Amino acid sequence: MPLRKDFLWGGATAANQIEGAYLEDGKGLSNVDVIPYGKRRFTVMSGHDVSLVPNDPAGYPSHQAIDFYHTYKEDIALMAEMGFKAFRMSIAWSRIYPTGEEREPNEKGLAFYDAVFDELLKYGIEPCVTIDHFDCPLALVEKYGSWRSREMIDLYVKYATTLFKRYKEKVHIWMTFNEINVLMHLPFMGAGVSFKEGDNELEVQFQAAHHILVASALVTKVAHEINPKNQMGCMLAAGVTYPFSCNPEDALEAMKRAHDSYFFIDVQSRGAYPNYIVKQWERDGIHVKMEEGDAAILKANTVDYVSFSYYTSRVAQAVEVEKTSANIFGTVKNPYLKSSEWGWQIDPLGLRITMNEIWDRYQKPLFIVENGLGAVDIPEADGSINDDYRIDYMREHIREMVNAVDLDGVELMGYTMWGPIDLVSASTGEMKKRYGFIYVNKDDQGNGDAARSRKKSFYWYKRVIASNGTELD
Repeated sequence: MPLRKDFLWGGATAANQIEGAYLEDGKGLSNVDVIPYGKRRFTVMSGHDVSLVPNDPAGYPSHQAIDFYHTYKEDIALMAEMGFKAFRMSIAWSRIYPTGEEREPNEKGLAFYDAVFDELLKYGIEPCVTIDHFDCPLALVEKYGSWRSREMIDLYVKYATTLFKRYKEKVHIWMTFNEINVLMHLPFMGAGVSFKEGDNELEVQFQAAHHILVASALVTKVAHEINPKNQMGCMLAAGVTYPFSCNPEDALEAMKRAHDSYFFIDVQSRGAYPNYIVKQWERDGIHVKMEEGDAAILKANTVDYVSFSYYTSRVAQAVEVEKTSANIFGTVKNPYLKSSEWGWQIDPLGLRITMNEIWDRYQKPLFIVENGLGAVDIPEADGSINDDYRIDYMREHIREMVNAVDLDGVELMGYTMWGPIDLVSASTGEMKKRYGFIYVNKDDQGNGDAARSRKKSFYWYKRVIASNGTELD
């Protein structure tokens, strides 16, 4: 059998996209809680036009989300019905430390996640936890400028240490930061980083990146000390970058685009900044402040595995022509691929190529922790949802995932698709952009009773898991 017997089949979500209850039981505001729906969303996410008060009339999707905070038992029961072996989720930092600087954590926040983990473990579902999934206490954004400041490192280590100690017997698979490279594309969404007039924006982003990387290494060290069973991973928004043509200039551009993302994982997996990024800093006059001992911390505390999201591949051209959307990564349009309703090009074979590229680069176990199709699902008159387009997308991606393991020898821990239950889209704030096997009756304006129902893909994924990936049709 090509996939290991203990393969972690499941689904993935983020606290700020499912929980709701954004100020309940002592939770503080986070950066995501001030990212509005509508026209300003992108400029806020990119670190421009940021308001630290949630007063945009367009509303804030994360405030209600799908109310997992109150429906987690029902939702986890549905995941168990599909046969999940793992559930990748995140913890809201501001639910544990509302301002990030409290001396003691918020007990009600800790108790909520205890209850979620207990419910998962009751069904034999392994919790896989992202410590920071686009989720920084807003008070730290206001006081320190978030990860612009080195003060964030100790505060993050305190927060993570609290989690490792509290959930020592319940969680053993951790990820430090979600899609760490998003900092370079949407810095306020990715890390709570915004810009002031006169900033060298690229230097601010790289300085924040250094603080995040040191924090990730220190937390990896603490996790291993508290419980040697802990497996610590990094997390990348991945996707192979093809050259548009065999023109060497296009190939060089593709290599540079790959470097833009891989430098984070090079540091987390290899323990040092790669030469190509150091040379870029020299060329661009980027000055990243590092303290004595930082290099040793990074070198001594590399991750145990590499996790990543994959939705689409990318294309690079020295002189760009027609462009398309590739999640948040701008890319030249690939004429050989079809596109989703949101313009993301569909490339199952690109997943196999991406897996090989990452495996060859790091030689560490891989974990696909996001992959899925956002689409408009329209219920039939009887309430059923025949999402064959989602089944087709996932079938072909899983097929290529299995090929990477079976034919190429890539070592793979698991696959948690995004997101098993309809949730608020991170990029657009929409509910109509649905990913789930489980339908949530709610629209972009928050209307609907939020009732859950099973889509056709629910039953298909259940068969895939039961067969460990051998029955895909």
